Amino acid sequence: MKLLLLGCDGQVGWELQRALSVLGEVVALGRHTTANPGQLCGDLSHLAGLVDTVRRVKPDVIVNAAAHTAVDKAESEPELARTLNALAPGVLATEAEKLGAWLVHYSTDYVFDGSGTQPWRETDVTGPLSVYGQTKLEGEQAVATCDKHLIFRTSWVYAARGGNFAKTMLRLAGERETLTVINDQIGAPTSAELLADVTAHALRAAMSQPELAGLYHCVAGGETSWHGYARYVIEQAQALGWTLKAGPEQVMPTPTASYPTPAPRPLNSRLDTTRLQAAFGLTLPPWQQGVTRMLTEITAKP
Repeated sequence: MKLLLLGCDGQVGWELQRALSVLGEVVALGRHTTANPGQLCGDLSHLAGLVDTVRRVKPDVIVNAAAHTAVDKAESEPELARTLNALAPGVLATEAEKLGAWLVHYSTDYVFDGSGTQPWRETDVTGPLSVYGQTKLEGEQAVATCDKHLIFRTSWVYAARGGNFAKTMLRLAGERETLTVINDQIGAPTSAELLADVTAHALRAAMSQPELAGLYHCVAGGETSWHGYARYVIEQAQALGWTLKAGPEQVMPTPTASYPTPAPRPLNSRLDTTRLQAAFGLTLPPWQQGVTRMLTEITAKP
């Protein structure tokens, strides 16, 4: 089996290279064509190049882990965001359908308006607040035109590799005696590692049971605020031996309104994963487990 992976140099894409390798030959492409095998195009802004890539590789599975994820920047460059998040997935869907290939795609809680306190289900009405959320929703709709598709909505993604919220909090806690962090946005920090492993498991099952195709919510178990997340990170880091100026008690809560941004953030980022767990026989671990693992990893490699 041949799998075409786009966005291999991103957090999720990096983990997918590992997780998908047990399923078959992985052709992993980044955004820069010159660094890709065979000079294949992995740039989502180059739609004709994507078509050529799919036709040359002839994959059994396309996994799209690339996207325009700069939420605030998308407000000032909506056409680029739409190309990367909606038009490119549409091209991939068309080509996958022609090949009879599976198409795996990732979306976001930003397709919802963030109201209420109940975890969002796959069947709930969407209502994006931002260009990013709107273009990601359009991307979902485009991918769904491919018969064999898996779409995973997720939120608050992090990895040990690259920058992330936890690393930022640790850096600031090493520099400052107090931190102020938003406490009215609620979600579940979800590791790229977990997303990649769920993808491989679900894809293997879906390929033998095509009726499993569809849209699923995939986040770690439990919930917290960014404030709660920051406190947990600092507490665990101290337990691992980090020397910090600010401890968990010095992390002060503040509402979203105190940090205005070009793109509105959803307050309720909870996602109901019941459908995913039932369909694929999965148990999603609590968010703390992945965060602790990540902190242990970055502590071992400062």
